[in-house]
Amino acid sequence: MKSTPTPALVLRAVDFGESDRILHLLLPDAGRVTAIAKGARRSRRRFSGALDLFQYLKVQIDRRRRGAMARLDQAVLLHNFGALRVDPSRFALGCYLLELLDRLAPEGGARADTRRLFGFALASLELISERPVDGCLRTLLELRALDALGLRPEFSRCVRCGRPAVAAGAAALFHVADGGTVCASCTREGDGCLRVHAGTLRALEQGMRFDLSQLHRLVLPQELLSEARLLIGRFERFHVGVELRSRRFLEQRVPIAPPAAHRGAPREKPIYSPPPRPPGQESR
Repeated sequence: MKSTPTPALVLRAVDFGESDRILHLLLPDAGRVTAIAKGARRSRRRFSGALDLFQYLKVQIDRRRRGAMARLDQAVLLHNFGALRVDPSRFALGCYLLELLDRLAPEGGARADTRRLFGFALASLELISERPVDGCLRTLLELRALDALGLRPEFSRCVRCGRPAVAAGAAALFHVADGGTVCASCTREGDGCLRVHAGTLRALEQGMRFDLSQLHRLVLPQELLSEARLLIGRFERFHVGVELRSRRFLEQRVPIAPPAAHRGAPREKPIYSPPPRPPGQESR
């Protein structure tokens, strides 16, 4: 059945043959779709330079043939996120997020899930276009991407027994393969858990709750940011299975220092930098 016009985001574009282009598109009602644009590199009338990375489009796709690649019949550019193309740090983070989505986004799925993923993709590119890119924004956006893909880690309760995983003043243990924190009672020899500050997990939990447009307001101290980067990086690599091609460029443009070695019991750290308080109302 021939589809009706639909919004689409270009995740990947590859030249094919003498004049065609193969596209990986993210659609709000269908997830990731692979389509071929016949004669795309010759026809300016049908596509008019719209088939590049980051392009937000309105497309017409023919998916009538079962088992065959869809055919892109028409594409109209709605927005090109031009700010990502002129700043190396923005470009690096944008490329990495799109490659992550291209790797893990499903083909099809529940409409609520695919629409949520599409909404995240657009909102994240808008945020990167408008805000300076730093290590904190990078880490939190990668976390939110995993959540939008249905891979939300558990930071507060033990993934094995369901009880609160972190006692007051204690270190937290995160099991990458199990996808969350593990309490001391459920820890087994050889688990290979990551030991992190409880404040790191609280910061990541808050990063999950913030509206995406306000994510830049969350500020992590360097020690917590380094721990969060290690945790999210290993969790992401476990699910992706390979190192993404754009990762090295991202590390060069938006580097994050490695975590310092823990010495004794972890100290509590602020989750974000609060606004100044009036005299006499300082927090304890």
